[in-house]
Amino acid sequence: MGAADAELLNASYDVARDVYRDLNPAFIAQYRADTGKTVTIDQSHGGSSKQARAVVDGLEADVVTMNNPLDIDQVARAGLLAPTWAGRLPNASAPSWSPILFLVRKGNPKKIRDWGDLVRPGVAVILPNPKTSGNGRYSYLAGWEWARRANGGNDAAGEAYVRKLFANVPVLDTGGRGASTTFTQRGIGDVLLTFENEIALLRAELGASDYEVVVPSLTVRADNPVAVVDKVAAKHGNGALAAAYLTYHYTPAAQEIFAKNYLRPVDDAVLRRHGATFPALNTFRVDAAFGGWPEAQKRHFADGGVFDRIYSQR
Repeated sequence: MGAADAELLNASYDVARDVYRDLNPAFIAQYRADTGKTVTIDQSHGGSSKQARAVVDGLEADVVTMNNPLDIDQVARAGLLAPTWAGRLPNASAPSWSPILFLVRKGNPKKIRDWGDLVRPGVAVILPNPKTSGNGRYSYLAGWEWARRANGGNDAAGEAYVRKLFANVPVLDTGGRGASTTFTQRGIGDVLLTFENEIALLRAELGASDYEVVVPSLTVRADNPVAVVDKVAAKHGNGALAAAYLTYHYTPAAQEIFAKNYLRPVDDAVLRRHGATFPALNTFRVDAAFGGWPEAQKRHFADGGVFDRIYSQR
């Protein structure tokens, strides 16, 4: 492949399709202006954890852009990139973030206002499988933390809450986009738990008047980390290109693209310009609340963990 005809593959999470439809052409144009070279960027999308496994199993992605650092750590453990990947770029290599919010149907017929309403009898909750989706893991942990704080920091209350929550989940899709399809197109469920940007895009596509957004009293900050898959990029001769592509994510132009696609930018100046789009939130980080993602994964989502236990007992 000639230097003026390079091709890059980005393996990304399920609900990032729209942002990369905008960001990739902008990068291609900027890269051509800077270097005179023409590049093509291909996308692969799916549940974040499923995508990480695909890369480990042989999907030759030059970069990974995920919604959970654990998924990039999985690729690192396979020897495809350095375990210190998070230190390469600002904000632990996460150029954007999004919280988990609730989407309900017009008029909010079940009067859903906060996490406690999701475990009432007769409320059907749609969210993706925490085993295969970062989206699902964030929703699970947000519900757990809300219940824990509401009960004086009691972990038993967190477990009791998620047990009740998943008893109200009729369908577990593998990724966030599949869960959105179940809620909007198949008409299943009273409330969808998903990222703020996915909710905004769904309302723009399907009609804002048909759905309402509920901002819970507490939610989780989901940073969207990115990394070069060193071994694959080197094999393709794409190391410098891949690094330039991810560095571009932090430029004001790319940060504007994130904001316009309803992802919260890490550039404070850009975030302030879009203040009307992004309401103030009460958020927590998984690292602070659960002792880090590796610990949360081991306890809650690994085979035989808390999620497996509560779901098998439904």
